[in-house]
Amino acid sequence: MRLDFFPSRTLTLYLAKMFIVRIAAVLVMLITVLMALDLLSNSGKIMAVEGNGQAEILTYLSLRIPQMIARFLPYSVLLATIITLAGLNANSEVIAMKASGLSAHQVLAPLILTATVIAGLSFAFNERVVTRAAATLEAWKAVDFGEVPTDDGLKRNIYMRSDNAVLYARIAGGRGEDTVMRGVTWYELDPNGMLTSEIRAERATYAAPGWRLENAQIFRVASASETVVEDAADAPVVGTDIGPEEVGIENVDGEAETLAQLADSIEALEAAGKRTDELRAIWWHKISGPMAAILMPLLGAVAAFGLARSGQLFLRAVIGMSLGFAYFVVDNAALAIGNFGGYPPLLAAWAPFVLFALVGETVLIRTEE
Repeated sequence: MRLDFFPSRTLTLYLAKMFIVRIAAVLVMLITVLMALDLLSNSGKIMAVEGNGQAEILTYLSLRIPQMIARFLPYSVLLATIITLAGLNANSEVIAMKASGLSAHQVLAPLILTATVIAGLSFAFNERVVTRAAATLEAWKAVDFGEVPTDDGLKRNIYMRSDNAVLYARIAGGRGEDTVMRGVTWYELDPNGMLTSEIRAERATYAAPGWRLENAQIFRVASASETVVEDAADAPVVGTDIGPEEVGIENVDGEAETLAQLADSIEALEAAGKRTDELRAIWWHKISGPMAAILMPLLGAVAAFGLARSGQLFLRAVIGMSLGFAYFVVDNAALAIGNFGGYPPLLAAWAPFVLFALVGETVLIRTEE
């Protein structure tokens, strides 16, 4: 048996090139089909806005496709692993490699190396592209695919408590005293929590203290009357105990922030005494998520070994696919349980990866090594 972990340079490049081509093909196929289905449900909402047209559809595609690539790249690696290894097995190439003295781990080494490179590229892609696309798309959705304010660090669907009142904003941007909220609603409640009045405004700016509601419509429940305030001098000021720093931390979208940004948000939330377990799990999963690609060759390896003529190649491929999809199910379940406080954030993000790495390695050793 060869003592080198990798086979010859020629064989390594041959397997890596074959693997990459199949990953790209499967990813393009998945994204094409899923994007078509996604457009069927969202294109009508985009085109319903006056002035929107083909350019807005293309903008939506440019924002949605990066998210789909990030989500389905590990699935593509899994399916490409099954296709690659099953093909090698069916053509007796695996038998030839093992007859030359290669172990099962050495046969898989080029695929694992390729998957490791893909995991690194996926992490960089998520940090540089996906987070920005997700933030922009969610901000666009928050205004029903209308015009989105060109501002970094947009927040959406923000709820803030102020004594017997609640301040809601569909979208907010800016920093410090330059913070601007749009689609604002101010709910005033009585001591029993019943609604007494509601103020809707197109825009809210910081009034130091409080928030000035522009173009406000005031509805009073007791009299069932509505008042429209058009004069800026008479614009109501609400939420005097809500500062602009609270707007930035009240609603944090972990998927739309980079690791560094999310770490700062977690620190700010903890300083404000708020729960951060869910965001901490997302922070860890930003690292463990892309690394799922490294597991796929190991979990799908069962399709590579065993005699193809025995009639069990299809069964082995199904087993490998089942192991891969079981990982994604357990991974999502662990994150969900972690969000409810059932698991510590670190365990919620990393336990599925470690568990299935051990399962895949155990299956490979017991069956082939």
